Amino acid sequence: MAELFLTPVSATDLPRLRELALATWEPTYKDILSREQLLFMQEEIYTLPALQKQQNEGQEFFFISVNAALVGFLSVTLKDATEGRYKLNKIYLLPQRQGKGFGKKALSAAGELVKSKGGKVLELNVNRYNPARHFYEHCGYTIIREEDIPIGPYWMNDFVMEKRLD
Repeated sequence: MAELFLTPVSATDLPRLRELALATWEPTYKDILSREQLLFMQEEIYTLPALQKQQNEGQEFFFISVNAALVGFLSVTLKDATEGRYKLNKIYLLPQRQGKGFGKKALSAAGELVKSKGGKVLELNVNRYNPARHFYEHCGYTIIREEDIPIGPYWMNDFVMEKRLD
């Protein structure tokens, strides 16, 4: 069975993270967002300065690897220390690695990572039109609210989902 590992992303790894982001982001959202919105958001979120800013603001990025091959990335942030609430900001797999069980393993590894930091709840946002919502539900996440987030002239229309990690 293939082993999945999470490896912290350092500041010097950000160019590789950006490559992974560009390889995963467009295939994930091309049927949900307009081309203009997709390109705008890539520039807002995945330029090297934007990634550095996210790291400086406390977002922890991790490469996802299987058998020493990079297959994707994820990031988490402590949202509320008192409640033990963390946010899974990002979790993306290369398109050719999807549908092979790696997403479920990566999501589980994210939960274990958060638990190791004392986390009790992991929440995430998923676009309301993204079929990944059903994957998250299958993995034990429940919708707790809807959220509309302005990004420049565009909106992300999301469900906020959570899972207790006890």
